[in-house]
Amino acid sequence: MKSLWSGLALLGAGLCAPLLPSSQAQPLGLPLPPPIPAGLAAPYPGLLTLQVDATDVARHIYRVRETIPVAGPGPLTLSLPKWIPGEHAPSGPIGSLAGLVIRAGGQRLDWRRDTVEMTAFHVVVPPGAGEIELELAQTAPGSGAFSGAAVTPEMLVVKWGGVSLVPAGWAVSGIRIQASVRLPEGWRHASALDGGVTTAQAGGDVTRFAPTSYETLVDSPLVAGRHMRRFDLAPGAEVPVHLDVFADDEAHLAATDAQIEAHRRLVQQAARLFGSPHYDHYDFLLTLDDEIGGVGIEHHRSSENGTGPKYFTDWDASAPERELLPHEYTHSWNGKFRRPADLWTPDYTTPMRDSLLWVYEGQTEFWGRVLAARSGLLTRAQVQDGLALVAARHAHEPGRRWRSLQDTTNGEILDARGAPGGYRSWTRGLDYYGEGALIWLDADTLIRQQSGGRKSLDDFARAFFGIDPGSREPVTYTFDDVVAALNAVWPHDWAGFLRRRLDGHGPGAPLDGIARGGWRLVYTDQPSPMQKAQEALYKEADFDDSIGLTVGQQDRLRDVRWDGPAFAAGLPTGATLVAVNGVPYEADVLQQAIRDAAAPGAPAIALLVKADNRYRTVQVDYHGGLRYPHLERVPGTPDLLDAVLAPRP
Repeated sequence: MKSLWSGLALLGAGLCAPLLPSSQAQPLGLPLPPPIPAGLAAPYPGLLTLQVDATDVARHIYRVRETIPVAGPGPLTLSLPKWIPGEHAPSGPIGSLAGLVIRAGGQRLDWRRDTVEMTAFHVVVPPGAGEIELELAQTAPGSGAFSGAAVTPEMLVVKWGGVSLVPAGWAVSGIRIQASVRLPEGWRHASALDGGVTTAQAGGDVTRFAPTSYETLVDSPLVAGRHMRRFDLAPGAEVPVHLDVFADDEAHLAATDAQIEAHRRLVQQAARLFGSPHYDHYDFLLTLDDEIGGVGIEHHRSSENGTGPKYFTDWDASAPERELLPHEYTHSWNGKFRRPADLWTPDYTTPMRDSLLWVYEGQTEFWGRVLAARSGLLTRAQVQDGLALVAARHAHEPGRRWRSLQDTTNGEILDARGAPGGYRSWTRGLDYYGEGALIWLDADTLIRQQSGGRKSLDDFARAFFGIDPGSREPVTYTFDDVVAALNAVWPHDWAGFLRRRLDGHGPGAPLDGIARGGWRLVYTDQPSPMQKAQEALYKEADFDDSIGLTVGQQDRLRDVRWDGPAFAAGLPTGATLVAVNGVPYEADVLQQAIRDAAAPGAPAIALLVKADNRYRTVQVDYHGGLRYPHLERVPGTPDLLDAVLAPRP
């Protein structure tokens, strides 16, 4: 006999059960549509043409006309690039594409967006049509965007993949296209595209480029503006390299001979490091502007680089930005020519995977810092100060307790620009850059130490990236390829070396390269010149290594270190810091409060903050004084770090 309770339970279950039709035991969903076909390794028949009118800079609108030849009637799928090389995520700017109209022989054709792949559009080509014509607009943002466009009244960037559709199912290397652009009257432009011929026309000059593959077009953005200077960085060289600089004001283009010479040494030192270039010409596209600034995107024969307007005219203050060009230039070898196998795809619809970003970006970050020092773009002391900041950030990072460095690469697909909610020490964000650089410094100093200085990571760079002299065809690599190349330079358990650092959970960051290099991470009560410049440039005050917070613009807490003193007091990221111990907040006021709190018996630091539209005072119980990171020489040890940063003869 069942108990009363079990009987009631059965009755309740029956009463709560959904009433379903007898023919349907569970909800039924619709099947997914057929996937967008992968790119075929065959030439697409015919030449596409693309015309971009970029003269409407006041309203930030690009108007586009495109002609696509077709082989015959029937279904056709057109695709906007979604997975853009170098952006590591599905960042195609589909949200800013508007006004799409498709015609054939003057007849308007209905199109239908794919219900799963939102960047794909289905259309039926009518009988007798040899081509279709497209009209569309891209509502370009006013500030820098990775795969979209960027427009200000003084300059603009055209990213061809954001303003064009191509037939799906074909490899982008096999699609031929001829692009042209109309620019405001009197504007100058720069791009790695070949064969640009400019014709003066009413309403703006039109530049038509030579036919090329769609792969090369997407990899060759155009920058234009009212104020431009071009500098030859390889005078007399067989393979030309130029620095194309655009600014809001002509005065910001006033580079000195010494500054340009440092950029020329960058080209020389990269050639000595990597050996053969894999481009027939190269253009650094540099915008000096607060709106577009802050962008760094690699391409095979060019790079997009954005800094503040005073890159040249306030050279000391711009020091933190001068690792950008060496980093993006390195990508011509690491990322564009040699590319992780899971990041190479035949088209821009096939998903990319980011498992090797600790090589693609991490080693590039390492070489960017090294080349900045070797070229003289930064002094060795400045590079060492920057390395101290990176080491300190990762040294006390609680997020490694739950998230490995390897996972920060895999998670990039969902979070391409870091955690917007802050708490970067817990979320880890883009750690494969900085911590990746520390791993490669570790490898370099290990090779130097064990080989008695006869070998270094330079030997790896030349052997791995300098193959196939002059070739521009990408050569992919895997984890095993990296390990094999390291072993060819110096035998070691490189697989174990890398996996422990990539998959481990600490404690602490991989700082063996600094220690083996003859230095150690220390803290003093004074920031380094590089940290001062960084705080001034980014308009922030960094107290991360003391009370565990960073104050950004408008006195907002840009970040709060997880489990740090400020976090323990209940402070959230995004809160506004109003007062310190009853005095209106200023950076020097908080500095003095931290100093005072280090005195014996001193009370906690009282911070008045505004968060969630409420004011409250919190007590930060911290008494350790100001702490700013530096590297300090270890007496009696070889200075391998200096050897790493020394120019190659």
